[in-house]
Amino acid sequence: HGGNVLSRVVARLTEVARIVPQMEQWLAALQLDDAFQLATPTQPQHSQAIGLTEAARGMLGHWVALDAGRISRYQIIAPTTWNFSPRDSQGLPGPLEKALEGVEASDPQALHVQHIVRSFDPCQVCTTH
Repeated sequence: HGGNVLSRVVARLTEVARIVPQMEQWLAALQLDDAFQLATPTQPQHSQAIGLTEAARGMLGHWVALDAGRISRYQIIAPTTWNFSPRDSQGLPGPLEKALEGVEASDPQALHVQHIVRSFDPCQVCTTH
């Protein structure tokens, strides 16, 4: 039914229903007697890394740079940042702004605005980033 409030809520519930059986399999497959770490890691002196993962609210990104064995740059872009982002360099709106286009913000419609915003599951802690 497209990207709407109902679809986002149903997707969240469906994901939970699908992942719990998988988690049970993963836990059952753990070999607790096996070595946790097979090799001693080495510390790079100069490096860059990117870590991207799909979090509950959307895409989570971490960027890090090492210089002389020390972190010289570290950046996190949380899902709420992506979802509530301003327009990009081409003037395209972020996902939340796009979802709110055409919705009247008058008193009778204010509840619709709240439902749309909350369907993006904003993390209030993340908004401080």
